[in-house]
Amino acid sequence: MNENGGQWERELVAKLATAALKEQRRARLWGIFFKLLTFAYVTLLLLFAIDWKERAELAGGRKHTAMVEVSGLIAPGADASAEKINAALLAAFKDRNTQGVVVRINSPGGSPVQAQTIYDEMRRLRKAYPNIPLYAVVEDVCASGGYFVAAGAERIYVGKASIVGSIGVLMNGFGFTGLMDKLGVERRLITAGENKGMLDPFSPMQEQDRRYAKAMVDDIHQQFIGVVREGRGKRLKETPDMFSGLIWTGQKSVDLGLADGIGSLEYVAREVVKAELIVDFTQKENLAEKFARRFGAGAAAALAELAFKASPALR
Repeated sequence: MNENGGQWERELVAKLATAALKEQRRARLWGIFFKLLTFAYVTLLLLFAIDWKERAELAGGRKHTAMVEVSGLIAPGADASAEKINAALLAAFKDRNTQGVVVRINSPGGSPVQAQTIYDEMRRLRKAYPNIPLYAVVEDVCASGGYFVAAGAERIYVGKASIVGSIGVLMNGFGFTGLMDKLGVERRLITAGENKGMLDPFSPMQEQDRRYAKAMVDDIHQQFIGVVREGRGKRLKETPDMFSGLIWTGQKSVDLGLADGIGSLEYVAREVVKAELIVDFTQKENLAEKFARRFGAGAAAALAELAFKASPALR
């Protein structure tokens, strides 16, 4: 065998050995990945079981006051979204040991649609479960959409220094036409439909647009006023500025009939509902959900890295 033939054989053996090592490495990486995936699945099941056990043990089959928290902005996808709040309310009312439901509110407001949806569900549940009272307890702020929600309760309790009210509607934005003139920027807006560009911040405000927007917020404002009158009934002591968007202290809101009394969550549970044990039905991200979210992101990154290492075409 000549020298060239021996060199060729050595190169072939080296290539075969390298290919075998790469294949073993790929198999090992995939094995590690699937072991981690199995471990994560088992851990997730355990976390779900622990979380379920904790919730079950929290009430312990005892009579209790169910609490649902409306905290922060009332908006789709937020912690205080109608989807989450209504699901929590339904679970609270369905629990056979619930003696009363308290919606604890600390919110500056948000979407009128979301607030209306929560309000409607509160009214529906009050009719569906007439033996379970529904109260609202205000912490620091219960304004605008927050008060919209509170009006759905049978009674509203506040702190003396709570901020209550802001029964109004706003639509805001910015106009940049003056700045654009100074910078020499030309706006080129093409629409199909004469009102499609209404309230465009880069175009001058048109009077007909302003009138239309004002009529729209006035309509929503009247809906808000109707809800407050419906929810508070004869307890409401209307004043000329009650629906002007002003805010009041908790004590003043009681004087105006916007609230029924001074009291905390614990006070209402103990003295009004007569069930001192408080069980939180608020839908929050539990350990299992947190793990699933974080593991999902981590697994995606690991899989991408694995695919990169395993595929010669990606290197």
